[in-house]
Amino acid sequence: MPRKFLSGNEAFAEGIRLARPQVISAYPITPQTIVVERLSEMVEDGSLQSEFIHVESEHSALSCAMGASAVGARAFTATSSQGLLYMAECLTYASGGRFPIVMMNANRSTALPWNIYGDQRDSLSQLDCGWIQSYAENAQEALDLALMSYRIAENREVSTPYMANLDGFVLTHTYEVVDVPTAGQADAFLPAYRTDNRLDLAHPRNLGFSAGPAYNTAFKYKEHTGLLNAGKVIAETEEAFAAVFGRRYTGLTESYRTGDADFILITLGSISGLVRETVDRLRGKGEKAGLLRLRYLRPFPNAEIAEAVQHAKAVAVLEKDISFGNEGTVYTNVNSALHKAGLPLPSSNYIGGLGGRNITAGEIESIFEDMKQGKTGVRFLGIGGENE
Repeated sequence: MPRKFLSGNEAFAEGIRLARPQVISAYPITPQTIVVERLSEMVEDGSLQSEFIHVESEHSALSCAMGASAVGARAFTATSSQGLLYMAECLTYASGGRFPIVMMNANRSTALPWNIYGDQRDSLSQLDCGWIQSYAENAQEALDLALMSYRIAENREVSTPYMANLDGFVLTHTYEVVDVPTAGQADAFLPAYRTDNRLDLAHPRNLGFSAGPAYNTAFKYKEHTGLLNAGKVIAETEEAFAAVFGRRYTGLTESYRTGDADFILITLGSISGLVRETVDRLRGKGEKAGLLRLRYLRPFPNAEIAEAVQHAKAVAVLEKDISFGNEGTVYTNVNSALHKAGLPLPSSNYIGGLGGRNITAGEIESIFEDMKQGKTGVRFLGIGGENE
């Protein structure tokens, strides 16, 4: 298995090349552009056999991907920030149509103020659109998710589009050494796409239809069930991935030193690496700190969160998002999981990294100190404001 020095964007593009999509619909937006640039070069040099379509907008990019999926083609597109919001109308069309498109989103702040740097407000604002959502920590995971995403999305029990999220610049533009699978390995892991959910003159069917009050709920229930089924399929896919590639992932969440932890910080994305280092440093001082990384936000890991934190004294959620007028969206979801599990743990919410602002190791240590002191509520890192 060759090793390459790649950015997160380039690593994801390598994963998509190995997945062999038949149609790529591309529209550039910072910090996603490098993904579709690299894929266009692969199509040009013949290392990827695909129809590369340069469309006129993000709305058209997803519309094009849906058209390709509707005739049974494996489709890919990518976007970021305002581009994802411009696609919003199409997101529910793709999920409601049960089209297993894969899309990479480079997490980036949304305007105004105008800002090209990374936070997660774009994708987290679209959690209810019916897409699987994963959050990579590093370039290797980004490449591996690109491959796994198709096997998960295309599973007949799931049939749901997949949004793979990479933190803008911090991950998309940072270079790391990455193991790149061979084409033979990828083909052994990911079979060619086959589906009955497509236009077929020999077997006509209705796609993109209307459904009134008598039937609409049934279709939405099936869509919901598909997303719930994704949890089991993700676990099965990761087992198959480990058998072929030797790298093992941990499902919807990743627990780090949580077994005996008194205080657990819950987070997602690339900041997890710094939290992990901070946990090790605090453990060296005799403090029982732990990290719970959310690898997927949809389907949401309710049971996994409850199991990981059941013996803790307090938890905190660190996220690059704010649902204005309330709290962080991730915190809302985590608190729901704790409530459903009957775990009345003290919890607090830390909003950081908005507009790409740096989150320091010292700030992470201060979160653990706040948990020890029993502080709760919503706090903005670097501002000092809080909403008790």
